[in-house]
Amino acid sequence: MAALMESVVGRALKFSSTANFRSIRRSETPTLCIKSFSTIMSPPSKAIVYEEHGSPDSVTRLVNLPPVEVKENDVCVKMIAAPINPSDINRIEGVYPVRPPVPAVGGYEGVGEVYAVGSNVNGFSPGDWVIPSPPSSGTWQTYVVKEESVWHKIDKECPMEYAATITVNPLTALRMLEDFVNLNSGDSVVQNGATSIVGQCVIQLARLRGISTINLIRDRAGSDEAREQLKALGADEVFSESQLNVKNVKSLLGNLPEPALGFNCVGGNAASLVLKYLREGGTMVTYGGMSKKPITVSTTSFIFKDLALRGFWLQSWLSMGKVKECREMIDYLLGLARDGKLKYETELVPFEEFPVALDKALGKLGRQPKQVITF
Repeated sequence: MAALMESVVGRALKFSSTANFRSIRRSETPTLCIKSFSTIMSPPSKAIVYEEHGSPDSVTRLVNLPPVEVKENDVCVKMIAAPINPSDINRIEGVYPVRPPVPAVGGYEGVGEVYAVGSNVNGFSPGDWVIPSPPSSGTWQTYVVKEESVWHKIDKECPMEYAATITVNPLTALRMLEDFVNLNSGDSVVQNGATSIVGQCVIQLARLRGISTINLIRDRAGSDEAREQLKALGADEVFSESQLNVKNVKSLLGNLPEPALGFNCVGGNAASLVLKYLREGGTMVTYGGMSKKPITVSTTSFIFKDLALRGFWLQSWLSMGKVKECREMIDYLLGLARDGKLKYETELVPFEEFPVALDKALGKLGRQPKQVITF
C-alpha cells in the first residue's frame, strides 16, 4: 500500500509550469479551481484496493487516495457504475493470466462521466459519458485518471447498468457467435451455463439473427423459474441436466436442426452434454470453467463426428489491434440495450455497501444478479 500511495502522491505533486488545461463542469460536480498555466488535479478518490493476492473478501479494503495530476493528454473521469465480474475476482485471487501488479485498485470495466480534460484533449468534454475500451484496470474508485486513448464516448441515453457491463459479457457473446462458425438464419446453437449473462446475451443475439438456441441449466432450486426467464428472452429449448439422462439427447430437439456450434463455460459433464448435441463437424467453444472440472471427449466424437474444440478469451481478441472494431460493436450492443432488445438482470449497490455486493458476487448468498457498484 505504501508503494501505491507513494506513486499516487508523487504524481499528484508533479507540477508543469507550461501546461494549459481546460475544464467545464456540470452543476452537480464539485467546483474546480483552474487557472491558465496551472496544473489540474483530480479530486481525492475513494478506492477498493488490494495489496496482495488472496480471497477478495479478506484482501480488499476501502482507502482514500490523494488527488492525481491530470496531464495534457489525460481525462479525469468521475465513475458512475462498475460491476464485479468473475474475472475481477480471479485477478484479486492472483489466478487470472493477466493482472495488474499489486498493490492495485480493483475493477476492469464500468461507466463514468468526464470531469476534466488535459490541454491536448479535443475528443471529450466534461459531462460526456465514457467507458474504458478496451477494458482497463482500476475502475473501483470514485475518480479515474487515464490517457485519452483509453476512453470511448457513449450514448448517455443507455441505462447506466448496461453501459457499465457491456464490454466483458455481451461482447464475448457476440464475438463467439460470429468468429467460429458461419451461422445462417435457421441454424441452431447449444450452450451450457445459459443463465449467465453471456448465456442470456447469446440467446437474444442469436434470436435477432434467426438462430435457435438449445440451453442447458443446472438442477437446483429455482430451475423452473430460470427456465421461464430464459424462455421470455427468446430461448427455444431449455433443459436441466437431469432431463438429459437419456441415451439420445438429440431426440429432444424436436424440429430444431442439430447445432453446428456449442458454447461451454462449465466444463465436466456439462461440457460433455454440449458435445452430444453437436452435429458432425460441429465446434464447441470453451470460454469458462465454472465447475473447475476438465473436458472429457470420447474417441468416437473425434473419429466419427470430427468435432472441433476451440477456446475464446476476450482479452486475447482485444489485444489483436481490435480497438476500432471493439468500439463499433460496443455501440451496436448499447443500442440494443437502449432499445430494450438486449436485457439481463443486474443489482445496483451503493459503493459504501461494497462488502455486501462482494459476498453476493462470491456466491455466499446463493444465485444473485450481476452486482454493479454505483458511486
